[in-house]
Amino acid sequence: MAITKKDIQAKKELALLGGGVERIKKQHAKKKLTARERVEYLLDEGSFEETGMLVTHRTTDFGMENQIFFGDGVVTGFGQIDGRLVCVFAQDFTVFGGALSETHAEKICKIMDHAVKLGVPMIGLNDSGGARIQEGVRSLGGYADIFYRNVNASGVIPQISAIMGPCAGGAVYSPAITDFTIMVQDTSYMFVTGPHVVKTVTNEDISAEELGGASTHATKSGVTHLTASNDIDCLDKVKQLLSYIPQSNKTKADDLEFNLGEELRPVLEGIVPENANKPYDMHDVINGIIDEDTFFEIHKDYADNIIVGFARLGGRSIGVVANQPLSLAGVLDVDSSKKAARFVRFCDAFNIPLLVLVDVPGFLPGTDQEWNGIIVHGAKLLYALSEATVPKITLITRKAYGGAYDVMNSKHIGADFNYAWPTAEIAVMGAKGASEIIFKKEIKSADNPVEELAKKEKEYADKFANPMRAAKRGFIDEVIMPENSRRKLIKAFATMENKVVDRPKRKHGNIPL
Repeated sequence: MAITKKDIQAKKELALLGGGVERIKKQHAKKKLTARERVEYLLDEGSFEETGMLVTHRTTDFGMENQIFFGDGVVTGFGQIDGRLVCVFAQDFTVFGGALSETHAEKICKIMDHAVKLGVPMIGLNDSGGARIQEGVRSLGGYADIFYRNVNASGVIPQISAIMGPCAGGAVYSPAITDFTIMVQDTSYMFVTGPHVVKTVTNEDISAEELGGASTHATKSGVTHLTASNDIDCLDKVKQLLSYIPQSNKTKADDLEFNLGEELRPVLEGIVPENANKPYDMHDVINGIIDEDTFFEIHKDYADNIIVGFARLGGRSIGVVANQPLSLAGVLDVDSSKKAARFVRFCDAFNIPLLVLVDVPGFLPGTDQEWNGIIVHGAKLLYALSEATVPKITLITRKAYGGAYDVMNSKHIGADFNYAWPTAEIAVMGAKGASEIIFKKEIKSADNPVEELAKKEKEYADKFANPMRAAKRGFIDEVIMPENSRRKLIKAFATMENKVVDRPKRKHGNIPL
């Protein structure tokens, strides 16, 4: 007997209720939206097309045959954000706590495959208690199927993970592979082993929030790129992030309408202090160069001695990497190198030009850094910028010392244009340290060693603490006045619109992980 229209409608209405009215109320009581409410808010009105709405699990063990919910705990489908097609899945905590089953995973895998075929971003809204233990290894296999697709889609389509509830155990590895992770304060957490296991193994008493909450991962581990105050804020950040990135690796981010004017920014003139050891906020330089109010910072609270984020310059989407003199004098260390390298590789994978702003005194010294692998981690940033083929422009605002000068997108590793302000100091090290080494004998034998050191320091500074020597060698393309920076950079990026680089044929390089 053929199923009737009424029967189909009844099943769809059950699917729309997820785990039922009471569980929806509990979700709302936690100040969380349901999976369907999240999808509805994220996508343009009326654009969502659901897939797998009537899927149910196949488990008959432990009385599971008596607990059937249409959709099996995840909403999947496609729709539009600001008119752009995207694919999405949203785990439904009202159904088995969002626990992943074999069929739940199959639905996610199908929509991920669809996203790759269409060449559109994949957005995952995670809210799950983990593997559905009633299914055993089938659930674990489902996770692996998802991870495999995450890897294959990496660098092909943008992948964004919003953590809007629990995400624990094996489940954390899917967001870790995706390009960006956003966590909601107080209602989301991520960890491989929870507080109970930690207590059992290490005897540490710690809460879920302290172990793997949004603040923890935003400041200590760097696992999350952005944090949000609530579900709405999280979904708004997904939309904002998406506005800077393209549909896939075969396209470019949309340009906004822009008419080139005089573009002088006098505000840039007085930012760098006359005292070379005095800090300043590199955000002021960034905001003085880019289109007004367009900076979207990534990893803001992690390794804040380097700044990374998206912006628009002359209507174009660009990636910004900048040393931050306000934190550790802007030195490169283990965490900042990793942070910047990952961001650079994302921009390169998705055709987003890079602007690198340099004020770096070198790498952070000390046993902590050396023993934690600063050699390898610093090499990650060097590798990432060396292999990047997108347009790359460097502007040195002040210090560019030692190996850090090379690493921060120097001409030698493939930068297209390198500019410097008159305040730029390009040298192996600072004038004082260099003078103490070069003129050690003269200073020691002088009648007044202090005066002699000051004299030699000035001599060295006059020769090297400016950009002219580098400019004479062609390592700097032009010394520009700060107020002219915006116009110069807009025009430079415009000339490289169709840049093409041919790389040696290879399976892939071996980045120092």
